Amino acid sequence: MRLLVGDIGGTKTALGVAETDGESVTLVEPRRYPSAAFESFDQIVRRYCAETGLICRFAAFAVAGPVQDRCCAATNLPWILEADVLEESFGFAGVELLNDLAAVAWGVPALGPDDLAELHPGDGSDRGNACVVSAGTGLGEAGLYWDGFRHHPFATEGGHTDFAPADDLEFALLSHLKTRFGRVSWERVVSGMGIANLYDFLLTRHGGQTPDWLRKVIDEGGDTPAAVAQAAAEGRCPICVETMELFLRLYGREAGNMALQQMALGGVFLAGGIALKNLPALRRGGFLEGFFDKGRMGALMRRMPVRVILQPHTPLMGAARFMASQ
Repeated sequence: MRLLVGDIGGTKTALGVAETDGESVTLVEPRRYPSAAFESFDQIVRRYCAETGLICRFAAFAVAGPVQDRCCAATNLPWILEADVLEESFGFAGVELLNDLAAVAWGVPALGPDDLAELHPGDGSDRGNACVVSAGTGLGEAGLYWDGFRHHPFATEGGHTDFAPADDLEFALLSHLKTRFGRVSWERVVSGMGIANLYDFLLTRHGGQTPDWLRKVIDEGGDTPAAVAQAAAEGRCPICVETMELFLRLYGREAGNMALQQMALGGVFLAGGIALKNLPALRRGGFLEGFFDKGRMGALMRRMPVRVILQPHTPLMGAARFMASQ
């Protein structure tokens, strides 16, 4: 089966053409576009088709948001996608929409050993339920139900559940964020926006100011989370280091929450750009400390393998496998 596949996120939109037999996937002409530079998803599709000259009869698009009745209002973009409208606009014989983390979950079985980095081996089994947690522009989560023979991916909106503080610092963080947002979800602290929120909180708590050199980097690049993470990795900014330590501990806690809810003995997979770009920091211990910190369930948590997905096109691969299954 040959089809156009897409991964539509708040920061970037990726498109490509996939060939799949329902299991393996070959991807050609993958390209990325800054989502905010376009008024609609249609514009990106037309740009891609004009640049590549590729035409497909079928398409499957992964969207960061809940998909219902073949429609999706993107969570972090002012776009509404409708499969029927896309079929009519581009002459597709069939279009399917799926949640972006469900697409990652569909892509997991197509990954090879070189597409994964192990953070914790667990008990070495890939049998049992699994889950995917992805901190990026937002926080996405999906599950993979194990029926005894194979995994069945399903979408969740678990990243929007209530943030639960565990110590005095985190209660102060919750109070700080409630003043700004009212309700505080896990996405407010475990995501790109979460890194910026944590940095702002710690800066206020310590009565500090952003160093001039860091302010210049942020102003020039427009990406506070990336600037803070880089400054922390270089050890140039104590508050940035503290920000990333807190972020990684919270990321581990929420990944552990999802793993515990799904009884993910088949594996916990971390997706998204933050994990990919901060792999050395993930390996240093704060993430796994937060992941294992589940009281009486600590021994169970240690049985669960934890891996980082290195393959950036996993959502596109998953969208292709999902379409082939329909």
